Amino acid sequence: TISTAAFLKSVFVPLQVLGIKLPNLLGRGEKLTFQFSYGTKETSYGLSLFKPQSGCYDRNFTFNLYKVTGQFPWSSLKETDRGVSTELSFPLWMTDHTLKWEGVWRELGCLARSASFAVREESGHTLKSALSHTMVIDSRNSAILPRKGALLRINQELAGYTGGDTSFLKEDIELQINKPFIWGSVLSASLWGGMIYPLSSQPTSIADRFYLGGPTSVRGFGMYSIGPQSEGDYLGGEAYWAGGLHLYTPLPFQSRKGGLADLFRTHFFLNAGNLCNLNYGEGPQAHLQKLAECIRWSYGAGIILRLGNIARLELNYCLPMGVQSGD
Repeated sequence: TISTAAFLKSVFVPLQVLGIKLPNLLGRGEKLTFQFSYGTKETSYGLSLFKPQSGCYDRNFTFNLYKVTGQFPWSSLKETDRGVSTELSFPLWMTDHTLKWEGVWRELGCLARSASFAVREESGHTLKSALSHTMVIDSRNSAILPRKGALLRINQELAGYTGGDTSFLKEDIELQINKPFIWGSVLSASLWGGMIYPLSSQPTSIADRFYLGGPTSVRGFGMYSIGPQSEGDYLGGEAYWAGGLHLYTPLPFQSRKGGLADLFRTHFFLNAGNLCNLNYGEGPQAHLQKLAECIRWSYGAGIILRLGNIARLELNYCLPMGVQSGD
């Protein structure tokens, strides 16, 4: 099977995608896929082999070979990753788990001559070998615009234990709860948080840190423009939190159900968050105090268009508050 597609990734980043799929390759549910994508800020290609376990088809093994080249203008950074990974996915009671090993050769460079010295310092080649585990509980009726249900995603990543010159422990969590409200509306609350801890004397890499800001996290702020920066380049942070409260309602004066208007929702929101670096010589209380300082937040309203079960488009009017110098 050969397929092509053109779509928008994240914030209006166009991508052209070519995919080749060979299902049931060896007669036991195996699947071999090749995918090539080309966009204004990202180019990638990869080869994946998917194999379910015999007699237990909800347990799957995946092997991947890939190369990804991306541009990150908010950091004046370009990155090329060449890697290999293996994944084992399986359910356990009410949860879904994924165990993964990834080995990747990363090449970092400056996107512009005006890149800050902090970004130039990060340029060069690194080798990352990492083990990760992801647990997901998802009872939502839709991943794009849910009306009910909850999501809990917890991810841990340990780099350096299996080799490479990058060493850290990274924890990341996401929680989302959706409840039906009055007059066909939906009330949604979400919370994210994470921390990366270096396991050697070397600082964490700009490619591994967290980033915050923009339409996918704290609306009204520039893309990944919250937190540490140097000469206008955003460097990411070692700890972050973000939260949101959303009210989705049908369009006012909607005459009947089942029409085009069902694809639209009005959207009222309140977002907040912070991202920073931590001094790990201090205690947890000092870390929490630092994350509670200089909180950025925003509120606003807009309209959402649901594009099937693939994506959604938002047009929002935002009022950013708690703005710091450089945001």
